[in-house]
Amino acid sequence: MKSSSLALVAACLLALPAFAAPKADPAEVVAAERAFAADGLALGVQASFYKHSAPEGIVLSPDPTLAKAAFAEPRPKGPDLVWWPLWAGVAQSGDLGFTTGPYAFGGKPGAWYFTVWAKQPDGSWKWLFDGGPPSDPTGAAPKDSPVAYARASARKAGSPAKAMTEVSRAETALAAAARKDVKGAYLAHISTDARVVGSKARPPVDRAGLEAELDTRPQQILFAPIGGQASAAGDLAWTYGNANWTAADGKPARGHYVRIWRYDSEGWRLLYDQLLAAPPPKAS
Repeated sequence: MKSSSLALVAACLLALPAFAAPKADPAEVVAAERAFAADGLALGVQASFYKHSAPEGIVLSPDPTLAKAAFAEPRPKGPDLVWWPLWAGVAQSGDLGFTTGPYAFGGKPGAWYFTVWAKQPDGSWKWLFDGGPPSDPTGAAPKDSPVAYARASARKAGSPAKAMTEVSRAETALAAAARKDVKGAYLAHISTDARVVGSKARPPVDRAGLEAELDTRPQQILFAPIGGQASAAGDLAWTYGNANWTAADGKPARGHYVRIWRYDSEGWRLLYDQLLAAPPPKAS
């Protein structure tokens, strides 16, 4: 009798619906970006960038530099820098995300920014990278417009270390293909909703625009990874590295790439990619 009662209880427990873990809310990343932007107006660019950067956060000036060092020295507040998010995404573990949108400087349209965010041990969000392409902001939705969200990943690697190992393999394959055919390399690795930027054109919103953006890039690029980070769930990762190519005038050119990789059903796919050209060296 006792064993049959226990079996009945076990059967009832198995019949109960499983309680799913709460989904990560990308609105948290958007809120962090908006707080960052608000402090930019209240405190000035230098103070806000310093306050909201993670200890390991970097900027390109022109090479990767710790943000805490780049913004350590107090500076005059200067003209207003206004920016706002229009597209964002977050890992299923809710600890890594990104936002992008247009900005204006001194009341005049600027370009687009891109920020990678990481949740800190105290629950706050700090940025790991900030820097965007010279994309044309004309026609972008105005400040406080609704934000579009990238879809969540379909798979999880299970750990950041495993995710970064897998993403490194994907980056190696992309880099090998890009030595001969940049456009083909990207088309073989991008997700169906990917965004690729780097030129002065408006950020593409469809496949035709994406391919047109890729057509602005050199036919061959040498990529070399520097670093990055994956989410705790191993479903989202950001990477950055060096890029070298030959410019249209035949002179060597260099810069950096910054990417977001998402673990889709078919494997790791590029969700976002920006190619940022470094300014030419100053004449001695």
